[in-house]
Amino acid sequence: MDNSNHLSVIKALYFNGSIGCSEVSKITGFSIPNAQKNLTELIEEGIVIEKGLASSKGGRKPILYALVPGKFYILSVAVDQFITKIGLVNLDNEFIGEVEHFKFNLYDKAATTDSLIRKINGFITKLTIDTTKICAIGVSVPGFVDVEKGINKNFLKDTGKSLRDYIAENTGYPTFMDNDSSAIALAELKFGIGRTKKEIMVLNIGWGIGLGMIVKGEIFRGFSGFAGEFSHIPLFKNEKICNCGKRGCLETEASLILIEQQADEAIKNGQSTTIIPDRKGHTSINSVITEAKNGDELAIKLISNAGYQIGRALAVLIHIMNPQTIVLSGKGSEAGKLWLAPIQQALNELCIPVLLNDSEVVLSTLGSNAQLIGSAALVIENIESITF
Repeated sequence: MDNSNHLSVIKALYFNGSIGCSEVSKITGFSIPNAQKNLTELIEEGIVIEKGLASSKGGRKPILYALVPGKFYILSVAVDQFITKIGLVNLDNEFIGEVEHFKFNLYDKAATTDSLIRKINGFITKLTIDTTKICAIGVSVPGFVDVEKGINKNFLKDTGKSLRDYIAENTGYPTFMDNDSSAIALAELKFGIGRTKKEIMVLNIGWGIGLGMIVKGEIFRGFSGFAGEFSHIPLFKNEKICNCGKRGCLETEASLILIEQQADEAIKNGQSTTIIPDRKGHTSINSVITEAKNGDELAIKLISNAGYQIGRALAVLIHIMNPQTIVLSGKGSEAGKLWLAPIQQALNELCIPVLLNDSEVVLSTLGSNAQLIGSAALVIENIESITF
């Protein structure tokens, strides 16, 4: 690949799958002859293949084009406050082999940048593919992320250098980095509901409550690049101190951490439940979600209470942003439809009907790997910056 036009075509095919030349032309802005020229050249380079013929309502059926899945790979890294995932993604947006999960508590002094890099390099050494085919690494992390400088202002600051650049230097691969909720929103924009709708708020229900904002079909970052700190909307006069240092944030009444703490307290107080804590008496959110799906009263109540508080915050968001769709994603979305009723109850109580009637709340279809999908998408979104 020796020109940016090729990279633009690769981006179009990665995010849109098997498409015809006219669609490539429309997405890239190239003329149809220029789009066809680039497709032909990429076929000669072994990066693109013909995938048969598209359906047609009449006339000649157009040829479909797609990327050769194993021509290049992306290493995707998704960090949350306590668990990190690493996966290998091909050019068909498919995970190759197993996704690795490991504990990585960002609040622990042992969770250093070097320890994360050792995990990344360890993952690479275990791969059975030709590692020279890895074109770049996409990393998503919680916190205030300066995308331009590659700096996380909250976590992994121990080297005193750009986190993004430090990972690149110590792995040998170009690296791209973004906030976890923005990465999830990017995944939704490229592979989820964003394909058909352009005004979307993507809620990352996790250890905090993050927000990725899609406005006019693009990720909205705000003036300083930090828009979407939904977790820290000051909704309550509960005097609870949040991780941010302020009091009464949404996170203090609705987060996966809080649900675990509430489950622990209820069990210690003798409340009847099928939730089983570990040997240390700690309840995992996975256990709460599983038992809620099985009908456990306590588990359902905990999720419902959090859902109602999230709905209160979403009511504020709807009045300010007037979104077309609110998508529930992140680890907590594994609870599925259990979130919908309490969130909708709060919205019905607190939203002006004319605004609420134009907004819908839906579950993401991308599953538990949405952040990993978004981390990989970061690489393709910035593919023009990669030297092949």
